[in-house]
Amino acid sequence: MERKFKINDKFWKHYQDLVYDSVIPYQRKVLGDEIPGVEKSHAIENFKIAAGLAEGDFYGWVFQDSDVAKWIEAAAYSLNLKPDPELEKDIDEIIDIIGKAQDEDGYLDTYFTIANKEKRWQNLHEAHELYCSGHMMEAAVAYFEVTGKTKLLEIMKKNADCIANIFGKDKKRGFPGHPEVELALVRLYKATGDKKYLDLCQYFIDERGTEPNFFAEEAAKRDWKVWGDSYMNRDYNQNYAPVREQTYSSGHAVRAVYLYTGMAALAKETGDKSLVKACETLWDNITNKRMYINGGIGSTGFGEAFTADYDLPNDTNYAESCASIGLIFFAKKMLEIKPDSKYSDVMERALYNTVLAGMSLDGKNFFYVNPMEVEPEYDGKLPTHKHVLPVRPSWYGCACCPPNIARLLASLESYAWNETDKTLYSDLFIGGEYDLGSGSVIAETEYPYGNVINYTVKGEMNKALAVRIPDWSCEYSLTVNGEACKAEIVKGYAVIENLKDGDKVVLTLDFTPRKIYSNVLVRENQGGVAIQRGPLVYCIEAHDNPFDLRTVRINKDSGIKVLPHEDILGGITPVELEGYEMTSSEALYSFNRPEPKAITLKAIPYYSWCNRGLNQMTVWLKEL
Repeated sequence: MERKFKINDKFWKHYQDLVYDSVIPYQRKVLGDEIPGVEKSHAIENFKIAAGLAEGDFYGWVFQDSDVAKWIEAAAYSLNLKPDPELEKDIDEIIDIIGKAQDEDGYLDTYFTIANKEKRWQNLHEAHELYCSGHMMEAAVAYFEVTGKTKLLEIMKKNADCIANIFGKDKKRGFPGHPEVELALVRLYKATGDKKYLDLCQYFIDERGTEPNFFAEEAAKRDWKVWGDSYMNRDYNQNYAPVREQTYSSGHAVRAVYLYTGMAALAKETGDKSLVKACETLWDNITNKRMYINGGIGSTGFGEAFTADYDLPNDTNYAESCASIGLIFFAKKMLEIKPDSKYSDVMERALYNTVLAGMSLDGKNFFYVNPMEVEPEYDGKLPTHKHVLPVRPSWYGCACCPPNIARLLASLESYAWNETDKTLYSDLFIGGEYDLGSGSVIAETEYPYGNVINYTVKGEMNKALAVRIPDWSCEYSLTVNGEACKAEIVKGYAVIENLKDGDKVVLTLDFTPRKIYSNVLVRENQGGVAIQRGPLVYCIEAHDNPFDLRTVRINKDSGIKVLPHEDILGGITPVELEGYEMTSSEALYSFNRPEPKAITLKAIPYYSWCNRGLNQMTVWLKEL
């Protein structure tokens, strides 16, 4: 795999080393059921049973195979960072088992192979066969790109051929209840050059939302269910209209952004302007009306789903880690179609806040749900808050998020830059060197805690350099070789032409910490503020503030003081502001107004919360 960009960045190298040294080995042991006390996975054992190499019953969720696929993909990317013959041998052995589990016709799904062969392809609505195939296709492409090995790629080509032989125009009608295979088929097409995979992707995308309701037709032909999802809820599966006519993000948030990523990937390959327009409409609905300040999406635990415009509760939100990862996938594809900082700004927001918060600092515990407010007396206990866990578990029975985080962080280099024929775009501020062939651009920075990004041109620079000006930076300065540069701003990027060997570009951003206010239609945040410094959203934990956070208010006239960088939580820069602790009579209701007591509050970056034990946390605080 050609590595045009190699990360050499203190902040992100730490995370990539963590993935390589700890996360990949830990998750491998979990998938092999080798860690006592951790929730059983059985995912590799399922493949062994399906292959006839072991005896037993299928265990886990219907999509359990996908955990292995995502782990292989993450491990492949980690090999790109650091060769490891033992890890590669382990992956090859797992691939051998997967190959043995595949049927002669190319079918591959352990849930059905082990005990439900007669039910194959009868329940695309719930059964995740195409979803699992999609993830394994992505793993196959990644492993092929990194190692050049084709065994898993051939397995998944055979699987894709099986799917293409069954579904399509003038064949069996269908499309997945859980999108994923669409974006995977585009990757498979690009890796193999076989256009039938692109055509199959187009079929699945074009068929979604058409009449009659396919999931209703399908349900009428069978007498069994996986978990009883209603096929009549057409929003849930993004099935409420043909995709080019969809105007709002709907249903299960992960499914939605995986679908939109597939749409954008297809549009990039085909030049379909109507599909691009649909993607732009859906992007704007998500980011302007249905996204949390940390880049989280999915407002409710009921279906892990979007709800309605401006419905963004803080204490019962879902904001699944996988959903923010999918939002990053979507942003990246949109950047490849049409560079615009509105995509890279959100990509950065989701990455530095929700995605990083989804994993503990030691890489061994994970959040599925990323709340904006935590009250241990309620969370994980009350029926309305069962899904909101106040501490990260070490694993999940439904373990889609941990390997998803690993595969994103291990492949982060592919998200930092975007290259067109005439321009090199700096989308994320990550230190390292980008190879242009005739020359390179070296980026150096202490981001996200340092506000200066230095670019040095080495060799021949045959493209313009476009540097993103983030939406949160109210001011900025740009110099070339020490002289002020008044570069043209195009779609949020400062475009610098005619750079030569040895030229130095310096971007200085405004890291003034600020109070952020939400749209007044977000009822949960009315009268409240959040804190942001640079790309980082901040939160307040009771660990640093010995008050009941439910009683805390922020002084509306208080400034925000940046504290010295601290060697805690992996190294953070906290901030401080003035506020009040509200006191009242002990009566449930009273004629006496609560009284404020002046206090000082300390806030930390949201991504670092919940690494010091169980305590209260909140992002939004009322002003007084």
